[in-house]
Amino acid sequence: MVEITVRYEGELRCSARHGPSGTTILTDAPVDNHGKGECFSPTDLLAAALPACMMTIMGIVANREAIDLRGMTATTKKVMSTDAPRRIASLRTVITLPIAADSPHRAKLEQAAHTCPVHKSLRDAIDASVEFVYAG
Repeated sequence: MVEITVRYEGELRCSARHGPSGTTILTDAPVDNHGKGECFSPTDLLAAALPACMMTIMGIVANREAIDLRGMTATTKKVMSTDAPRRIASLRTVITLPIAADSPHRAKLEQAAHTCPVHKSLRDAIDASVEFVYAG
């Protein structure tokens, strides 16, 4: 269990404290939803959690298989719904790996990405497509 304590600071800003490390992050409502947009919004954090989780699980597999994934990057494009209720409609992720497309580890790494806990926690109402680019 991990405890995260969130405090409303006013003006649509919250601070979230990670219990185990004591690290604090701020969130802000986005400009298109009455906020200042000066920090990650709560839905931005979810969008950032997805590629971070996928790359972490891929990294675990890579460490086990002695594959060097340093320099791997991901970009996720978050699209909010245009109808009510306001929600994330899609998270389109592109992961660029520093290995060749014909790598014998390709299937294992892609499978790892799809088994990350964040990806597994998303509901079908969110289109969470993932594209892999091999730049090695």
